[in-house]
Amino acid sequence: MVQERLERVFQEIFSDHALVVSDTTTADDVPGWDSLAHINLIYALETEFDVRIPDERLSSFANVGELRACIEELSGAR
Repeated sequence: MVQERLERVFQEIFSDHALVVSDTTTADDVPGWDSLAHINLIYALETEFDVRIPDERLSSFANVGELRACIEELSGAR
């Protein structure tokens, strides 16, 4: 399931195995989610889901739901 895999990546990147993310989670909700962490997160998600998020979309996500939808779209996973 995409949500479970996505959450696992978040937990690894932010070194918090209790971290729970939802579609409404934003960078402001996750301690340590700065620009460097965002780059690391995107790279880890691209690797996990074997996708390439287009550069023009990298900073356009308002929340985790939009990021998840992009990954689902690119990977064909639902």
